[in-house]
Amino acid sequence: MSDQPLAFAHATVLAARTSGAVPVVATYFDEATFTATHVVHDPRTLRAAIIDPVLDFDQPSGRTSHASADQVIAHVEAHGLTVDWLLETHAHADHLSAAPYLKERLGGQIVIGAEIRTVQSVFGTVFNEGLAFARDGSQFDLLMEDGHAFKLGEIEAIALHVPGHTPACLAFVIGDAVFVGDTLFMPDYGTARADFPGGDARTLYRSIRRLMALPDETRVFLCHDYKATGRDQFVWETTIGAERTANVHVHEGIGEDEFVAMREARDATLGMPRLILPSIQVNMRAGHLPEPDSNGVRYLRLPVNLL
Repeated sequence: MSDQPLAFAHATVLAARTSGAVPVVATYFDEATFTATHVVHDPRTLRAAIIDPVLDFDQPSGRTSHASADQVIAHVEAHGLTVDWLLETHAHADHLSAAPYLKERLGGQIVIGAEIRTVQSVFGTVFNEGLAFARDGSQFDLLMEDGHAFKLGEIEAIALHVPGHTPACLAFVIGDAVFVGDTLFMPDYGTARADFPGGDARTLYRSIRRLMALPDETRVFLCHDYKATGRDQFVWETTIGAERTANVHVHEGIGEDEFVAMREARDATLGMPRLILPSIQVNMRAGHLPEPDSNGVRYLRLPVNLL
């Protein structure tokens, strides 16, 4: 069976490396949520994308702040960049998105995978959002399907649908780099969990194998790092070749059934992310907080004894 989006992505990586038209990537790591926000730009045109930005959130006080996002703004302004894209790899369960704040300050379109509509449908019910909450993805500026081609300045780019962690996960291939969200971690740490609603370990395996068909030299940028045992530094960049040959969960030789058994057993031992309830409520709204109540205060819901 042909996979035209993957073939295009493969060609994009090779063309970028041959021509030297490779994106410049700067990363800002938020230790509170273990999240890597990437600022990617075309060095020729200075057009930029911001991938998976973090809104600081203090849960005990219920207060948001912008120190992490302001670092990104300072970088963009210092390098004279123009932001065209605010790319979300998925609706995150571990941090709130700063995309609306960055759009207000820097411009750009807020983008996520088209399957966000599935996520909105599931969690709209979980949080009993009612009819006022749209489940059509309209909170975002653009929904990308698998194979959606776009440009970062003069650099070719394409979105690949890589479900498994969530139904809406996208990987963005930009020149010789791929931004994989939570689908993969560093080779010494493994892979994403697949037990959230709509997640599936077998689907995740197939998505990872699809990514591993990219050229070995493809630069891989991750959304998270948690310091594997024996490593004392956070790392968020690797290569497809390193993932394919050395990923502890899914390197060459690990079959689908073996991976699924490992992933499902491991997921059964994991607790929920600390910020999952506020994160999902905000991120399914494209990073916007819920509308204020009649007293002018915005509220996030906390389901009790849900399961």
